[in-house]
Amino acid sequence: MSATTDLGAFLRTRRARLRPEDVALRDFGGRRRVAGLRREEIAQLAGVSVDYYTRMEQGRVPNPSAAVLDALARALRLDEEETRHLHRLAQLRPAARRPPRARPEQQQVRPMLRVLLAELRDIPALVMGRRMDVLAWNAAAVALLGDYAARPPAERNIARITFLDPASRALYADWAACARENVAYLHLEAGRHPDDPQLTQLIGELSVKSEEFRRWWAEHPVQDKTTGVKRFHHPVVGGLELDYETLRAADDSGQALITYAAAPGTPSWDALRMLLAWAAPSVPASSVPAAEPPAVAHSVVGGRSPAAG
Repeated sequence: MSATTDLGAFLRTRRARLRPEDVALRDFGGRRRVAGLRREEIAQLAGVSVDYYTRMEQGRVPNPSAAVLDALARALRLDEEETRHLHRLAQLRPAARRPPRARPEQQQVRPMLRVLLAELRDIPALVMGRRMDVLAWNAAAVALLGDYAARPPAERNIARITFLDPASRALYADWAACARENVAYLHLEAGRHPDDPQLTQLIGELSVKSEEFRRWWAEHPVQDKTTGVKRFHHPVVGGLELDYETLRAADDSGQALITYAAAPGTPSWDALRMLLAWAAPSVPASSVPAAEPPAVAHSVVGGRSPAAG
């Protein structure tokens, strides 16, 4: 993951998705040699020279100003998250990078998150760490997503499970949408932590083993994991539509509590209650692992039938 390469790829993919009519430019017709807008058109919209913008795409502008980056963001119609990502990529200078750590620190689950997991008996919940590693979970999450404890700690990772575990394709009704969200979040993480060797290893492994990941990664999507709806085809109770929420501590964005819940009075509410009752005899009261966080950015969900995230 090179800062200059990623910046150029990001700018090109965002330029390619725009058409003249999207930005109120007159299209004089004729066959366009490239998808989307030309460099000249973006430069015009951003108020910079064509040469300057060309050098930006090539990663040859050492210190672009915040004003120029904001102008490019407006020209490329970037949303807030994409704009922040553009600033991060543009400000990553190889000379300023720290050398990769041979042994990155292992994450320890925050004590209060462990308490919350144990108390959320009727709500599937897990703690997601850096690189989408699954650090801890509760019994309800086991019932919904599968038993992470059945997998080695180094293989508990949401993205790796989604792309490399065939069970995830059966579990998620909108598998492609879920998978693309994971790619977008990993791009965000790569912009935040460009020197993380475990993240680089994870992205490299997924690129080699999954053609879909490789194709979507090249599109350079960027999206944080916040809130939304996921639909499941659970092997025990059938269809489920659950709202998910991602909660982060103000002083530690590297850990997030992700919860899944159904709207009361809906078929999904009844199905989730049925699932938890079915799983109760076979799942311990608390499935939160004692401490062992993942040692490597890898993946998993095991047990009955898994996928997660």
